[in-house]
Amino acid sequence: MELMHRAMGFAALALVTLAPLLIVVAAAVPFQQRGFASWVTDGMSLTGRPADAVNQLFAAPRKVLSATSVFSIVALALFGLTFASSVQTGYERVWDLPAGRWHSVWRRAVWLAALTAYLFAEVQSGAILRGGMVPSIVRITLTVFFGVLFFWWGQHFLLGSRVSWRALLPGATATMLGLVGLRWFSYQVFSPLIVNNAVTYGTVGAVLIVQSWLIGVGFIVFGGPLLGRHVHEAHTDRRRTRAASG
Repeated sequence: MELMHRAMGFAALALVTLAPLLIVVAAAVPFQQRGFASWVTDGMSLTGRPADAVNQLFAAPRKVLSATSVFSIVALALFGLTFASSVQTGYERVWDLPAGRWHSVWRRAVWLAALTAYLFAEVQSGAILRGGMVPSIVRITLTVFFGVLFFWWGQHFLLGSRVSWRALLPGATATMLGLVGLRWFSYQVFSPLIVNNAVTYGTVGAVLIVQSWLIGVGFIVFGGPLLGRHVHEAHTDRRRTRAASG
C-alpha cells in the first residue's frame, strides 16, 4: 500500500484542490461564508491564536468569483479529478482490485462534488450548532454518523460496487474513528506548534503544520479501509470456522 507515500500525495493534492474549491463555494453561497480555513480550524480543533493564524493564511480575497478565470476553473477541475483518482486508486489497492475503466471518470467527479458538499455542510454546522453542551453533542453525533455514511458510500461508489456494503462498513467506521483521534491529537500537538512555527518561520511554518495534518488525514483515509478489510476477513474466517466445526 505504501501508506505514507499515498498520504503525502493525498495531502499535496488536497491542498491544491480543496483549498480553492471550498473558497470558491463559500464565496458563491450568500450566507455563512466559511471556507477552507474554517474547515481546517474545525478539523484540527483550533481556537484562539492558532485559529487566527490559519484564518489569515487561507483568507479569501473579497472578489473571489470575479477574479476566477476560465483557466483557473479548468485547472481546479483537473486537480480535483486527479485527487479523486488518487483516492480511488488507494481503495483499489486496499482490496487488490484492477484499476477502474477510463469511463469511470464520472464517478470521480460525483465523489468530488459529494466530498465538497459534505465538507461545506460540516463547516456550516459549526456555525449553527454552537454555544452550549447540547448543540455540541448533537453536532458531534451528526458529524460521526454522516462521516461514516460518507466514507462507506464513497468506497462503494469509487470501487464501482465491486465490494459489498457489508465488507466496507468496518473500513468506514475505522476511518471516522481515526479522524476523531486525529482531531484530539491536533488539539494537543498541532495547535501549540502552529503558534510557535508562525512566530519562528512566519507563514511557511503554519503551512508546514497544516500540511502535516493533511498527511495524517490521508494516512487515515487509506489506513482505515485497510484495517477494515483485515477486520472483515478475520470475521469472515471465524464464521467459516464455526460453520465447518458445526
